[in-house]
Amino acid sequence: MAVFALAFFVLCAGMNGAQAAVAWGDKGSDVIRIQQRLRQYGYMDAPADGIFGQATYDAVVWFQRKNGLRADGVVGPATAAALGISLGGADGSMAAGAYNESEIYTLARLVHAEARGEPYVGKVAVAAVVLNRVRSAAFPNTISGVIYQAGAFDCVADGQINLAPDSDALRAARDAMNGWDPTGGCIYYYNPATSTSSWIWSREVRLAIGAHNFAV
Repeated sequence: MAVFALAFFVLCAGMNGAQAAVAWGDKGSDVIRIQQRLRQYGYMDAPADGIFGQATYDAVVWFQRKNGLRADGVVGPATAAALGISLGGADGSMAAGAYNESEIYTLARLVHAEARGEPYVGKVAVAAVVLNRVRSAAFPNTISGVIYQAGAFDCVADGQINLAPDSDALRAARDAMNGWDPTGGCIYYYNPATSTSSWIWSREVRLAIGAHNFAV
């Protein structure tokens, strides 16, 4: 009996650990953090009251549709990652306050050079790719290091990196630094209409935003 009880406890603990979704009817701190991000990104006007009701559901579905996610109104791991939060734990975002203004401006210049004419979410996605590289052991561990890594971005080679960023590029850089990752962790992007690199075409594409494919 004791062995059965222990096995049951372990099974339940595993199930609870695997359950990482917030949906209609839920309440608490996870809901508040979801609502705060939806308000921050302009998807929700209702207050962050910690109750997952109609307004929150509608905002989540809107966010999911705009960001190429399954529009089911449930905040699971993929939607949480795109919002820049961790369910059931501390927010794992890289806050803009952790960077100096020079780094933010450098990231904004990259966004402006690489994503002019793209939808706003596409600009944030480009910034998020840079930050995902900073987190990866396979790339330099600073924003400038990632951007100026040899051959990493065409805009560095052709000088467009030196253009002054517009307000959207600056805002997109800050949104990415505050945790918004529309790509869900991608570390590459490319324009399939213009890219001639056979290597980049071999990467697994997770989603497309505007003219760019985002891949891992």
